[in-house]
Amino acid sequence: MQRFAEKIYAHFSCLFERMIRSEHCNKTLKKYKSLFSPNYKQVTLNYQKLSITKFSLNISALELKKKSYNCKYIMNLKQLSKELNLSISTISKALRDSAEISAATKKKVQEKAKELNYHANPFASNLRNQKSNTIAVIIPAIANNFFSSAINGAESFAQEKDYHVLIYQTHEALEKEISVSKHLQNGRVDGIMISLSSETSDTSHLAALKNKGIPLVFFDRVAENIDTPKITVDDYESSYIGTEHLIKNGCTKIAFLSISNVLSISNNRKKGYLDALKAYNLIQDEGYIVDCNYDETANKSKIRNLLSSTDKPDGLFASVEELAIASYEICNEINLNIPHDIKIVSFSNLQTASLLNPSLTTITQPAYEIGREAASVLFKLIENKEIETTSENIVLKSKLIIRDSSRAKAIFDIPTNVQQKEPNIPKRSTNVLI
Repeated sequence: MQRFAEKIYAHFSCLFERMIRSEHCNKTLKKYKSLFSPNYKQVTLNYQKLSITKFSLNISALELKKKSYNCKYIMNLKQLSKELNLSISTISKALRDSAEISAATKKKVQEKAKELNYHANPFASNLRNQKSNTIAVIIPAIANNFFSSAINGAESFAQEKDYHVLIYQTHEALEKEISVSKHLQNGRVDGIMISLSSETSDTSHLAALKNKGIPLVFFDRVAENIDTPKITVDDYESSYIGTEHLIKNGCTKIAFLSISNVLSISNNRKKGYLDALKAYNLIQDEGYIVDCNYDETANKSKIRNLLSSTDKPDGLFASVEELAIASYEICNEINLNIPHDIKIVSFSNLQTASLLNPSLTTITQPAYEIGREAASVLFKLIENKEIETTSENIVLKSKLIIRDSSRAKAIFDIPTNVQQKEPNIPKRSTNVLI
């Protein structure tokens, strides 16, 4: 009995000291402190006299914790309500920037809250609203320069909303993507941003997330069949202009290195490449389209076979930077000079592209802006604010940055054996930097 009394007294003493720090909780403190004397040896811990069981003591401890977390928060809301003559509900919604409250009321409430030095208790608020103040970002690979920049953009916006960001990598595997999706179905996060793996053709696991009411936004690699916001770049148009750049710099046999047959970005880039060849009356040779994946050894073997053939290409368009780097290695291995023997353009956010030998001509995507924009749309869904449509598709612009890997003696001189046809594409938005 003495040992039990020691434990009980030590436990409640800790709670009492915490309660003392709050001037608003003195009544609660007195109520519970009266049960115990200053020394555990004098504690009359008789179940019959005090009718206290271990269970009721545990309940009391939980009640104390709850009161210590919430009493100051409740008093402050009441004070704000009294000062402004508004209901507690209105005050709470205004502080959370709810769309239900007018801008004038929000401003008035926020100014008074600042004047009274009001600080909301996030722990109590999250428990009450059943929110985690956390979003998830699911990406194929964090080592990819595009995705690391997109994460920075998403995180910067989330921090402005006092949210945390959980990062999940699928490592380009559908199985891992499904596992992460199931893990997040239990309300662990308030919303999800996702870019698909290269293996994802079946998106039923993502439809399940949306059906459970979890806010979902796709970025870069999207699922066209799911009705939810999508943030992308102008892949088709950028690919068209990149291919056109190679043609104008003297290339007539241009190869395309694809990364996936199921990803929308890869298919859009391939279509832009093919339409540019057609617009300039160049042969669309299926032998120049190489389907790669994320097996580095297999990719290098395919590129080596392409560049060692008797009818090798004089231009190379890589759909992702990994394939451009592999092409550089193979060219060095078989003594092909870039750009004299073959010119190379690639989609890439590689920060060291200008330091390669020769420097790599890139189509650079606004990865940071994509991350911020995706996060912005996600928070609109989380906060139930109005957006144009849940299926809106926001398309950002990429930039063609011309460097030495595609250099020609006469820039933009079209070869004499190439007849230009007016390209049938939308008004171009891709910026070109030389």
